[in-house]
Amino acid sequence: MAFWAYILRCADGKYYTGHTDNLERRMAEHQHGGFCDFTSRRRPVTLIWCAEFPSRYEALSAELRVKKWSRAKKEALAASDWGKLSYFARPPHERVSTSLDTNGDRTARNGPGETAC
Repeated sequence: MAFWAYILRCADGKYYTGHTDNLERRMAEHQHGGFCDFTSRRRPVTLIWCAEFPSRYEALSAELRVKKWSRAKKEALAASDWGKLSYFARPPHERVSTSLDTNGDRTARNGPGETAC
């Protein structure tokens, strides 16, 4: 028997992470409403990611792990963007800055001894 972990995008843009032993039935329950208070108030929902696992324990473990992830990391997973997923897996203070040419060192952009305002 297969088990699934999945992420839904709700109509209000929020994400819902869950697991099930019947993905098609569970999707119908989320779309119909009344089975899950969170998604019932945010319909319609769209399945953006799912993965199959050989046991309920593994699917539940994946759900609990992914549920804690940031929005950006969940979006990278859904897009199968392994570079971004790896980037967002690192703590923020360990990430290389992409907003400045200098990895956040504002003084390196100016000459030695100069500072930017």
